[in-house]
Parts: sequence; structure tokens; C-alpha cells
Amino acid sequence: MRKPVHPHTSPESIATALKEAASVLASVSETPRLEAEVLLAHVTGLTPTAILARLERLLAPDEKARYNELLARRAAGVPLPYLTGRMEFYGLEFTVTPDVLIPRPETEVLVEQALARNPRTVVDGGTGSGCIAIALAVHLPQARVWATDISRAALRVAVDNAQRHGVADRILFIQADLLSPLRGPVDLIVSNPPYVAEEEWPALPASVREYEPRQALDGGPGGLMVIRRLLKGAPRLLRPGGTLLVEIGAGQGDRATALARSSTPGARVRIHSDLAGRDRVLEVTL
Repeated sequence: MRKPVHPHTSPESIATALKEAASVLASVSETPRLEAEVLLAHVTGLTPTAILARLERLLAPDEKARYNELLARRAAGVPLPYLTGRMEFYGLEFTVTPDVLIPRPETEVLVEQALARNPRTVVDGGTGSGCIAIALAVHLPQARVWATDISRAALRVAVDNAQRHGVADRILFIQADLLSPLRGPVDLIVSNPPYVAEEEWPALPASVREYEPRQALDGGPGGLMVIRRLLKGAPRLLRPGGTLLVEIGAGQGDRATALARSSTPGARVRIHSDLAGRDRVLEVTL
């Protein structure tokens, strides 16, 4: 007679695994089923579509063990992109690690504003994963891009991403603090700097506060410390008529505008909103 399989070692179908995973993730995710599918795709190597088409497929023991490990880490608050090592931004897939900020959809407004100017020379100050610089290089094949970051670990991620998308030969990555070592003139400066106000740090979601690099988020008292430095350094690099585009926090538009007008008298200053109507990009055109 065949020996019964112990319940703890019984093979589990994809359908059952997804149902259980969604329940586990319900407390940390607004889309627990979707995240469960993404993590299982990462573990099995199947596409999300293939997973849904093969719900009765049994998970191998090593797949189940790896899946449980990732679910536990996600339930503890680790952001999903740090578990899969991937994040999509502007239609491109990027490698992400805890050394870099996770790209956000609202930053695509900055890319769209940059592309509209069709620059030939671009500086990306504080590049992180390289998502902005690389998206611009991909869509502006004639452009030359300089990308800086103070973190060597972040630059390694950015270089890997540039190679992945075939633009490493047109982006010069430099370990530096914002704009300090660069010489102009250039057409455009872009930056997604730290802009979270120091006093707002304790109120951030734990998944951000505890896992993403603080130096890429904390903008000091009031949140405008790094933006102030960009405004001070940009005129030295920009050609006449050149533009600085800086991502800002929702609700920072008035203060950023006042700071830009006092820092660069005579420049055209505008605020661009994201799709939700929130302040998102400060534009300063000389």
C-alpha cells in the first residue's frame, strides 16, 4: 500500500499557493494577489500569463521553500522590487537593489518634460538606479548624458542598467556630489533629489523609511536643502536658454518657486503637475 504523504510535504498547486500568498500579503499590500503572482513568477521563471494558464501545476519543493521565504520578507515590509530585483520605469525594466531608490511612476513626468526639450547634452544629478538618464538616452539617441551619484554602490547599479539597455557608451557615470565636478555648457539638467522634509521622516511608510536609502530621500529641514544646492549650481553649467528640471514633493511648489526666483532672478520658473494634479516638477529656464 502506498504510504500517505505528510501534509507539510504535500505538493502544492500554483492556485493554492497564490490563494495562501494573497492572504499573507493582505496586511502589507493594496494588491496582494498581484504581488503574489509577481513573486511566484520570479521564483518559477514563468511569465505572469503562464502562471495563470497553469494554475494546477505543482510547485517543486525548492520553489515552494523559496516562495515562502520571499513571502515572509514581503510580509515583514521589504518592498517588492527589492525582492525581485526589478522595477519598470518609462516602459523599461531596471535592476534595483537596496542601494538605490525604487523608481516611481510620478518621476516619469520629469522624463516627459525633459524629452519635450529634445536636448543634445544632459546632466542627471543624483542618478541612483540611472532610470532617468537611461530613459532619456534611449529616447534621445543623439544626446550625450552625464550622470552623477555620491554612492559608488548606486553607480554600479546604474552602469549595469545602462549596459542592459545598450546606452552605456553615451552616458558618463561619475562618482560625485550632484553637479560639483562638471563643466558646461549643457542644454538640460535633471534631478530627482532628496526632498522629503526631515521632520516628515517618522511619518513615512515603514517600507520606505526602513528599506530605501535615506540619503536618496531626506531633504533636510523643510525638504529643500538639496534643491537649493541644485538651483545655486545650475547657472554655472547651463547654456543661455538651458533648463533645470527638478522633481519636488507634492505641496512644495510655492516654496520651490519662491526659492528658484530668488536664486535665479530673470529665469522662467514653472511648476508641472503629475497625473494626480500634485506639484511634481520644478522648471527653471535661463
